[in-house]
Amino acid sequence: QVQLVESGGGLVQAGGSLRLSCAATGRTFSNYTMGWFRQAPGKERELVAAISRTSSSTYNADSVKGRFTISRDNAKNTVYLQMNSLKPEDTAVYYCAADRSLRVGIRSRPDEYNYWGQGTQVTVSS
Repeated sequence: QVQLVESGGGLVQAGGSLRLSCAATGRTFSNYTMGWFRQAPGKERELVAAISRTSSSTYNADSVKGRFTISRDNAKNTVYLQMNSLKPEDTAVYYCAADRSLRVGIRSRPDEYNYWGQGTQVTVSS
């Protein structure tokens, strides 16, 4: 079992930056593939970025490539999402999620992730 707590959301102007953090409890954080999802009102939850257990592989959605960077620090049980050049369409609730499957590769569907944080609101004004 793991608990995830996100922080770092807020209101920012277009072109600005935010850094989201997700702190995990438990001693097995390094066993989980971690993902950042987002959900805007009226839209489905979508994978924004993900990172493998050892950081050897990362995934970024096309909509955020070149702007968002995911990273993790297994010693601190924390995963980060650095968001630069933010756009109004990035406005959403951002969720941290953990995949405990130990499968090779990064999975993209929300139902493939086992643990979720409570979410943090990111609002980008134009």
